[in-house]
Amino acid sequence: MEYKASLIISVYDNTESLKVVLDSLKQQTIKEFEIIITEDGCHQKMKDFLKNYPFEHDYQHLTQEDIGWRKNKALNNAIRNARSNWLIFIDGDCVLHRRFIEMHLRYAKENTILSGRRVKLDEPTSSYLMKNSPVCLKKLQCLLYKKLFFGKGDIKYIEEGYYLSPTGLVGFVHLLRKIKYIIGCNMSFSKQTIYAINGFDESYTLPGIGEDIDLVWRFKEAGYHFKSLRSLAVQYHLWHKDNYTYVSENREKLKEKQQGKKFYCDNGLN
Repeated sequence: MEYKASLIISVYDNTESLKVVLDSLKQQTIKEFEIIITEDGCHQKMKDFLKNYPFEHDYQHLTQEDIGWRKNKALNNAIRNARSNWLIFIDGDCVLHRRFIEMHLRYAKENTILSGRRVKLDEPTSSYLMKNSPVCLKKLQCLLYKKLFFGKGDIKYIEEGYYLSPTGLVGFVHLLRKIKYIIGCNMSFSKQTIYAINGFDESYTLPGIGEDIDLVWRFKEAGYHFKSLRSLAVQYHLWHKDNYTYVSENREKLKEKQQGKKFYCDNGLN
């Protein structure tokens, strides 16, 4: 099969969330894509889950030794193994609207970086979704509208959870929703584009900044353009305890690299 896209999913060991993500892939309006599950580790639990999951798409499961945070290395490995020219990146806890891949491909263009946003679900909504997938996936939009009018609970960025068709009466709205940055769990670009900056910088060995913020200035320095897919490529981020810590080391590393204006990183794909 000739794939229109390679969907790259970053995972560690959370198979419960990944199941819902994979369930949402079965409902995509575009079917001609491959799945690349790139694991920053090599866990038997993940192997067993994938072996028994009823896939409807071709998939690859890539692993590496679990010796600390090396997500960027795992992402570069996925890029090398991708069998499509257009690469879409998500995380293993980000459930997709059924037109997510369609929208990324609709606006795919060489020399352009696409990025959407995500709604961060609260614990009750995430629990409901995980217990009732895949049946309730089609009800998510309706559920979020009810939350909007009758109390959204602890849902964050709920405005990012509503899909607006680009050909509908309010299709112009997405043109007004710009982006100033990209997020690593909802972005896409061509293989040539990421090779032009030598991929993700593997010198980042702590989470935060290296997976997306670092890409922004490097893409800009290389002359690439950004396009917003807000309200188009809709994504639902499953709740989990906030384990992100501000990494000053990465911030300092970013400043040093920006001062050198070297967008082609030394420790990347090549």
